[in-house]
Amino acid sequence: MSSTIHLPETQARAELYTALLPQVAALIEGETDATASMANVAAALRQGLGFFWVGFYRVIGQELVLGPFQGDVACTRIAFGKGVCGAAWQQAEAVVVPDVDAFPGHIACSSLSRSEVVVPVMQNGRVVAVLDVDSTRLADFTDVDARYLAQVCALLPPL
Repeated sequence: MSSTIHLPETQARAELYTALLPQVAALIEGETDATASMANVAAALRQGLGFFWVGFYRVIGQELVLGPFQGDVACTRIAFGKGVCGAAWQQAEAVVVPDVDAFPGHIACSSLSRSEVVVPVMQNGRVVAVLDVDSTRLADFTDVDARYLAQVCALLPPL
């Protein structure tokens, strides 16, 4: 697999994700270590789509614990149900936040983050991690992002 992500010259997120998915699949194909796969997925999403921050939080006990990520330093632990990540974990579904300042209980790891999408990583019917993606632009994410990011998460090996 090439170390460069190649995407079409378009702003249409669905087209970008459609081109990105097989590249991510090839990038992590055969890798059995979830940490290595999450690291490359985070890098591919940030490199390919230019997001401000991309990373995983793993469910360990009653907390989400920071895992592989790309971007500025981040919050290390998040409680169940707290912030956008904790809400996605609690609800076991994607949470799209157009304006993080308007989200009750938002945890501000960076003041530069303006919008966010968090997608649970589901394995054997339970949330084992969440994929957190932040943007410096308001309303940068939609259900399109949530849908395709869930497909990305489904590619990960067992955690």
